[in-house]
Amino acid sequence: MSDFLHTALFGIYPYICLSVLAVGSIIRYDREPYGWRAGSSQLLRRRQLVLGSVLFHVGVLVIFFGHLVGLLTPIAVFDALGISHGAKQMLAIVAGGVAGVLALIGASLLLHRRLFDARIRATTSFPDMAILLLLYAQLVLGLGTIAVSLQHLDGHEMVTFMSWAQGIFTFQADAAQHIVDAHWVFKLHIFLGLTIFLVFPFTRLVHMFSAPVRYVFRSGYQVVRRRARKEAAK
Repeated sequence: MSDFLHTALFGIYPYICLSVLAVGSIIRYDREPYGWRAGSSQLLRRRQLVLGSVLFHVGVLVIFFGHLVGLLTPIAVFDALGISHGAKQMLAIVAGGVAGVLALIGASLLLHRRLFDARIRATTSFPDMAILLLLYAQLVLGLGTIAVSLQHLDGHEMVTFMSWAQGIFTFQADAAQHIVDAHWVFKLHIFLGLTIFLVFPFTRLVHMFSAPVRYVFRSGYQVVRRRARKEAAK
C-alpha cells in the first residue's frame, strides 16, 4: 500500500466518516424525526427475532464500548493502574471474542429471517439488508483478527492501535503512521468500521442514539377520548 493511499485511508478518511456521522445524524433527526427508529417485523417469526436481537445487541454493545474504552483511554492510565499491555490485549481477545461470537450468532439469526422468510424479505428495504450484511462482515473480520493477535501477546500491536485512535482524536497529522505496518486484516477491519460510521446516519442504526431517558423525568399525562355529541350531528 502506497504512503499516499495509507494516509488517505487512515489519516483523512476517519475525519470524513466522523464528520458525516455527526452532521448527518443531526440533519436526519431534524428533518426526519419520525424516521428515527428501527423498523419492526416482530409480528413475523417473533421467537427467532427476540433471540437474535438480544444476542446481537448484547454482543455489539460490549464490542462497541470495549473498543471505545480500550482505544481511547490514555496508555498512561493503564500503566498507572499496573495493567500490562499484554494483559490488556489478552482481556481484549477474550472479552471481544465472546462478545463477537454472541453478536455473530445473533446476526446470523436476524439475517436468516430476512433472507429465507418471504414475508419478511418482502418488507425489507435495501438499506436494512445492506447494513446487516456490512455488520456481519465486520464481525467476521473482528473475529479474524484474534488469530493474528494470538501470534504475539506482548501487547505491542494493541499499543499501536491505541496510539492511532488517540492520534486521530487529538488531530495528530502523522496518526496514520502508527499502523503503517499493521496486518492487512486489521486495516480492513478499521476501514470497514469507519465505513459503518459513514453510512450510519442513513440507516436504521440511528436508533442507537435514542434512549427513553425523557420518559423517566416527564410528568404524567392522560389521554382522553371524547365521543361526538349526538346533538352536534343533528
